[in-house]
Amino acid sequence: MDKKLEALNKYTLLARSYGGSILVEDNTVYINAPREHLVDLASKLFNDFTCSFRTCIGIDERPLNGHFSVTHVFTDDRNSLYVLLKTYAEAEAPRIPSITNVVPAADWCEMEAHDLLGIEFVGRDHYRLVLPPEWPEGVYPLRKDVPYDYRPRVRGVSERLSMSTELGVIPIGPYHPALHEPEYFELYVEGERVVDLKYRGFHVHRGIEKLAESRMNYQQINFLAERICGICGFEHSTCYALAVEKAAKLEVPERAQYIRSIVLEVERIHSHLLWLGVAFHFVGYDAGFMHTWRIREKIMYLAELLTGSRKTYGINLVGGVRKDINEEKKQKTLEVLREVSSEFKQLVEVAINVPQVRRRLVGTGTLPKEYAVKLSVEGPVARASGIDKDARRDLPYAAYKYASFKVPVYGEGDNMARALVRVEEILESISIIEQLLDKIPKGPIMLEDFEIPEGRIGVQVVEAPRGGDVHFVMTGRGRPYRWRVRAPTYSNIPALKIMLKDQPLADAPLTIASIDPCFSCTDRVIVVRSDGRIERLG
Repeated sequence: MDKKLEALNKYTLLARSYGGSILVEDNTVYINAPREHLVDLASKLFNDFTCSFRTCIGIDERPLNGHFSVTHVFTDDRNSLYVLLKTYAEAEAPRIPSITNVVPAADWCEMEAHDLLGIEFVGRDHYRLVLPPEWPEGVYPLRKDVPYDYRPRVRGVSERLSMSTELGVIPIGPYHPALHEPEYFELYVEGERVVDLKYRGFHVHRGIEKLAESRMNYQQINFLAERICGICGFEHSTCYALAVEKAAKLEVPERAQYIRSIVLEVERIHSHLLWLGVAFHFVGYDAGFMHTWRIREKIMYLAELLTGSRKTYGINLVGGVRKDINEEKKQKTLEVLREVSSEFKQLVEVAINVPQVRRRLVGTGTLPKEYAVKLSVEGPVARASGIDKDARRDLPYAAYKYASFKVPVYGEGDNMARALVRVEEILESISIIEQLLDKIPKGPIMLEDFEIPEGRIGVQVVEAPRGGDVHFVMTGRGRPYRWRVRAPTYSNIPALKIMLKDQPLADAPLTIASIDPCFSCTDRVIVVRSDGRIERLG
């Protein structure tokens, strides 16, 4: 029996054995679960069928059917399938069983649905994750009856998390010393050894999902999605466009899909070079930092050549792309990539073997595979801990099925393993671009005259430099009824508690940086409060 058909039969039997219903469309399995069996079904998918847990989505469906709902997104990476496990809650006092006892990685997304939609998850403790502590009780911003421009009158309070009389408390934040993004960690130390960690993020929650669902049309959201992140914004706009195209069953021109994959790999090379430079700077090897960023400058030139912009490219639309690649650009791209490949190999051969680099990276910040699986970490963090997953290969999209590439996997789980995964991925990305430029077909780059019907679901994972971006779209009239974004840092931050425990304090900033965190991707507020005043962030 065909491997994929065998897997689909397995999911059908599973759903029916617990009284659920099942629907299969393309590469997505939809299971509607009775509330009383949600935990059993989630446990089967995660622990027995070894599916990856990606995120969950709370939806206010009261205007549609009188209920709230929560959809848990799993992926069966071996069979290239998305598995969506959905259950409903009553409109009055919505309550749904928590799955965190069997899927620990669902912790944050459940608390986000509690903060923003008021859904109670039965069988777990609740805490505020996204909304600030002074946010008024009973106001849930993602409910459809709360206007997008609602602004509560609140007064800012200190968010110092805790004090300890037995342990030293070292604050890191509100800005990371090298990453220049808002985040706040409290490290609890005994002498020079870290024994525990607390994290407070979501200082720059921007409310983009509400904005898109209330004010923007399908094409405008491409440009909003790209502004989620200053480094991997094209990954987000591609992920959003693919999710809408999947929901509407659009056949996007093949040439457009090639251009998307080519630009995605340019963005990956840029991101990994940026991270390597920061890592070298952290360990005091500034020669490595400057040479890495010198090479990165050539990639930024390449991005401008192909898209017109060094960053925030703005070429994605639902249905295709806005910029083509002519023969002159193709030849110049290949020339630049040859230079980058040669210079990068020479640099890495020296830099990775510098004694101070090896001493700081080898054996520090270790994440064992069992914890990486349990927390469903993403990207280089997962691959450095022995998890062989990459959405470009496992859940192919755009034009990746036309390229041959290796997915580097290491078993050590330390800072050096995460660095080596990124080093190898830069060279693989160069090879992918060369292959796709060689095979790029002729034809249009934009689909003309299409419609996006209401009530359709599209979910897409795009392998960004930091790991899988997830975009979920439920289509509405002229704009998404629900748009959910989950960046890979959202899944990787909880793993820092394991990576930092019993490690020297001096290595903490490097280990935090080793997940290549993007706090702006993960967060979402549009206001800051100071002395009772409310100010907008730009």
